[in-house]
Amino acid sequence: MMRKSLFPLVIGLGGLAILFYLAFWQLDRLEWKQGVLADIDARLAAEPVPLPAQVDPETDNYLTVIMQGAATGEEIRFLDSGTAAGTGHHIISAFVVEGGRRVMLDQGLLPLYAEEVAPFTGEVTVQGNLIWPDDISDQAPEGDEWYARDVAAMAQVLNTEPVLVVLAAASQYDDRLTPLAVDTRNIKNDHLEYAITWFLLAVVWMSMTIFYVTRSMCAKED
Repeated sequence: MMRKSLFPLVIGLGGLAILFYLAFWQLDRLEWKQGVLADIDARLAAEPVPLPAQVDPETDNYLTVIMQGAATGEEIRFLDSGTAAGTGHHIISAFVVEGGRRVMLDQGLLPLYAEEVAPFTGEVTVQGNLIWPDDISDQAPEGDEWYARDVAAMAQVLNTEPVLVVLAAASQYDDRLTPLAVDTRNIKNDHLEYAITWFLLAVVWMSMTIFYVTRSMCAKED
């Protein structure tokens, strides 16, 4: 009897061990991701500091900065369909900071079929956040329309430093655009859903194991 039920029992326990490992690993990832999001939220809520002379993608990501200068009118359009303001183009402009330094400024969303209007190029004070997005696209830019925010590549086109600031507030806004400040709502965090899925699969696997072991024992008795 024991030999008859040994194989499904071993397979069942092995499968359970794997499924529980995956479930608890996802819970560990959830705790890590929550820590990351809390750190980002703290950076976003921090008092703004002047744009650092030297920026580092690792230590300065999401840093809240303030700068004064003007957009040059040189722009890249990043197509985005997942924003609170709907589908449109992020307008990423070359921005000259006082002193002549050139960086990039994501000024906000231009509706997809908006009427062509000249960009605002007046002097402004801008508060925003440094970001190095992890957008991925296999599609190459077409003209001034981009499908991923590749900071280094965009900086070459706009002849700026590889520095991107996403506007959160300004002393004056470009009337064409809806500002889209950085937040954590669109940062994917589905580890809890994955953990629940693995736990549910473990329950199903355990039920199947009990069924097969019981059936093999009953068959032996018959």
